[in-house]
Amino acid sequence: MLEIQSLCREFKGRSVLRGLDLRLQPGEYLAIVGESGVGKSTLLNLIAGLDRPDGGRLRLDGADYAGLDETALTHLRRDKLGFVFQAFHVLPHLSVLHNVALPLWLQGQDGAAAEAPAQALLEAVGLGARAHSSPRELSGGELQRVAIARALVHRPRLVLADEPTGNLDPANAARVLALLGERIRSAGAMGILVTHSLEAAASADRILRLGPEGWLP
Repeated sequence: MLEIQSLCREFKGRSVLRGLDLRLQPGEYLAIVGESGVGKSTLLNLIAGLDRPDGGRLRLDGADYAGLDETALTHLRRDKLGFVFQAFHVLPHLSVLHNVALPLWLQGQDGAAAEAPAQALLEAVGLGARAHSSPRELSGGELQRVAIARALVHRPRLVLADEPTGNLDPANAARVLALLGERIRSAGAMGILVTHSLEAAASADRILRLGPEGWLP
């Protein structure tokens, strides 16, 4: 499970997160909503080990982040996390298919063992025909769907999605939200969706509202 205790983060003397607690069980899909600037993306970066807290504890499947060096955090992200970034972070020199297969390559898989599941996920997000295209040929909404497929391809223990439907039309937004929820629940994984959209949040099992002072009632 994911356990967060008294988590704090400050930037230039300003408290962004203060004393935050959270427990997430396998198979649970959580949505976090809140105004801009309350620390939603900061929380995801801390959970992903991309940032370090100023106080509190983070544990994933019993591993305490405080005891992990940068190499161990990199391995944790590689093996257990899938992250859908707002900025996509798709690699322009790789094809769409190879962008999605990348997490499997990093785990030591290659050839058909990596490309077959990558192609299947591209089909699931409606981009099967674009597998051999360059990312430069894709729209913002298509790149968002590539990022979502890449986050799911290695069947992570924890999926973190930062505004994953922000660049999608309603039909594709519904499609990827359904895919996220189905993959998380069927694999007994955990998911955290950060969004401004209450409609998107409704696809999760429960919703938490984050404010400047922490969780809101």
